[in-house]
Amino acid sequence: MGIHTYFRSLNDLERIIRTPGKFKFEEHSVSAHSWKVVQYAKTLADIEEQHGTTIDWKKLYEITSSHDYGEIFIGDIKTPVKHYSLELRSMLQKVEEGMVEHFINENIPEEFQPIFRRQLREGKDQSVEGLILEVADKMDQVYEAFAELQRGNTEKEFIVMYRYALVKIKNIDLHCVQYFLEQILPDMIEEGIRSPFDIRKITEEALAQ
Repeated sequence: MGIHTYFRSLNDLERIIRTPGKFKFEEHSVSAHSWKVVQYAKTLADIEEQHGTTIDWKKLYEITSSHDYGEIFIGDIKTPVKHYSLELRSMLQKVEEGMVEHFINENIPEEFQPIFRRQLREGKDQSVEGLILEVADKMDQVYEAFAELQRGNTEKEFIVMYRYALVKIKNIDLHCVQYFLEQILPDMIEEGIRSPFDIRKITEEALAQ
């Protein structure tokens, strides 16, 4: 027991595959996703800082690196299902938070429990750091879906995922979102020009919503 149990549990994140049940040319684990989210977030935060925004870097790294730890207990639930309704999303979040709390109470030494509660909490909120996490998380959905569409994956869920993530990103009011939409996304569309799918059209339709 103790923190050793937490360290050992991290291996489970390597075995949880995102977008389960669908054919994928590239499979991505939750741990790989979390690492990429940290990389996106630190660059997004740098862009925010260039526009005069103050960033709590400690908070940012804590919430981005641990934001999906709770999936050890409930797995990765498909995006369309997870967000089918606010009620369902709230219920799933309560289950996840409850299981994380139980894990902390049962395994983490008492003197470290407040730290783990802070680090493993749901980090998406209306703070700058929470919004950056939201953008970074959705950016990874965009990139994962884009890679599948680029290779001609006919699973419609990847078009849904790509559109959904873009809509979520564009509605977040941050300087880094404008940079993503104006500077990064056009390069992605250009790279996808040889895709069997009309990625430019799919993107324009999503951004028009």
